[in-house]
Amino acid sequence: MKALVQRRYGSAVFGDLDVPVPGPGEVLLEVRSAGVDMGTWHLLTGRPYLVRVLGFGFRGPKSPVPGRDVAGVVKETGPGVTGFSPGDEVFGTCEGSFAEYAVAPVSRLARKPANVSFAEAAAVPISGGTALQGLRGVRAGHRVLVIGAGGGVGSYGVQIAKALGAHVTGVCSTSKVELVRSLGADEVVDYTVADFTGTYDLILDCGGNRKLSRTRRALTERGTLVLVGAENGGSLTGGFERALGAGLLNLFVKHTLVPLMSTERSDVFEELRVLVEAGKVKPPVDREFPLSEGLDAIDHVYSRRSRGKVVVTI
Repeated sequence: MKALVQRRYGSAVFGDLDVPVPGPGEVLLEVRSAGVDMGTWHLLTGRPYLVRVLGFGFRGPKSPVPGRDVAGVVKETGPGVTGFSPGDEVFGTCEGSFAEYAVAPVSRLARKPANVSFAEAAAVPISGGTALQGLRGVRAGHRVLVIGAGGGVGSYGVQIAKALGAHVTGVCSTSKVELVRSLGADEVVDYTVADFTGTYDLILDCGGNRKLSRTRRALTERGTLVLVGAENGGSLTGGFERALGAGLLNLFVKHTLVPLMSTERSDVFEELRVLVEAGKVKPPVDREFPLSEGLDAIDHVYSRRSRGKVVVTI
């Protein structure tokens, strides 16, 4: 099969690999599309170095193929698999989705939403699942602020918060204002012109670099701040110390500060499928790249130029 092959951190080539074989509880997928997010760049480069310590390979990547978001067709089922059969269209996560075939555990798959393409489905799992878990507890009438509303997680955060009945303010750059407005945000703040004002029941901070003290001032007395990633740190921790600081600060303040570590599970993806099929969430695909240009797709996401999501099509 053709794949983007990564033998060491920092580089990959378009080449050939053997088709993987599904084990117990796994299926072999014919990959149709693979999603790209900042996590793909982190695992390709091995930076910050914290990702190596967290189990993705200390000296080199554990997976010879990058990519985790996936949408495709079941070709073969491994021992003990129930609920999926060859020919089923699915989406979810796996290791090594930048390839013509990939093995995925059924615990991280759900049936593909019937009303979207494979490319759109591949743009949903990680970013959509992170936004969904970050917004737990939001109710109708709540005021929600999404920082980084034009990016992968943020673009889903705006839509899911609106689906939950919240009043949503999105913060983004000038080039993404129209996208965020089209996603349903009640108010859009261009941070290059002015900063956000007001108070919010929940702030979903998607890789922001604002000081915790500044962001907390925009919370209601019992408000919640959810921190999603951080892209402003150095090569060692990548800004993860901000999340650690929030965890410690939690012990002393009335606010709830959540350094979000989202999980990838079939039940989460099933919730997303329902939202997508109901028309409450639309995958915001900015651009599609062919598999042979997978590295360009990762670079495009890393450049922060993408409005919404980027996918690789096979």
